[in-house]
Parts: sequence; structure tokens; C-alpha cells
Amino acid sequence: MLNNKFTFVALLTLLAALTVAAGCSPQQQEVKASIDDAGREKQLKKGQALVVTLEGNPTTGYSWEVAEPLDEQVLRQAGEAEFKQESDALGAGGVQILRFEAMNAGQTTLKLVYHRPWEKDVEPLETYSIQIVVR
Repeated sequence: MLNNKFTFVALLTLLAALTVAAGCSPQQQEVKASIDDAGREKQLKKGQALVVTLEGNPTTGYSWEVAEPLDEQVLRQAGEAEFKQESDALGAGGVQILRFEAMNAGQTTLKLVYHRPWEKDVEPLETYSIQIVVR
């Protein structure tokens, strides 16, 4: 009888541990940044994702892009920017989402510009910059 209780308790403990581990969603590994974070510092741990969400409207030709080469030993862009439209209306604005991955401990500046990529001698419509510290 004691052996069965021990086995039952051990199984419950294992189940609880697995439930907690499964509860560590990828979103807990994400650090979010928005226009409100401009000029601020964001701290990440190695392997965490930085998700930058900024208003935009690519139908106008404007898009957010990294303005200066990143120190990819510290922070690397993960994939292409994605756009989420705010409505189904033709030409509607929305948000552009850029994802980055913290690679190694260090510091770097993430500078983004909102511009038309083909307009080479034109100032960007907007700029966005945050300091990144990876621990």
C-alpha cells in the first residue's frame, strides 16, 4: 500500500513539473517594444526575442527597416518584418512587427527608420532607436 502511495505522489509531482514547464510559453521569452520605448533601454537574456511593434502602412510605400548594421554578435534580426492591417479596408494602416534575437552578452543600439527604401537622398519620415543590453 505504501509503495502505491509513493508511486502516486511521484507521478503527481512529475505531472506538476511538466505542467509548469509547459506553461513557460514562448511569449514569456519575448521582450516587447513599441513607440513608447523610443530612447529607452531594453534588457534581454541570451536567446530571448525582442518584438518591436510600430505603426505603419506599407501600401504608401513606407516601411520600417534597420537603419544601421546591427552588431549581430549581440542582436540579430529574425526574419522579415510582418504587417498586421487594422481593418479590411483597402490601403488601411496597421502595425509593422520586427523580430530580433538576443545572441550574446553585450550592448548595441537598434535604430530603425520609416522610409521608402528606393528614395535614397530623402530623410526618413520617422526614426526609432532603443539601447539593447543582453545579459
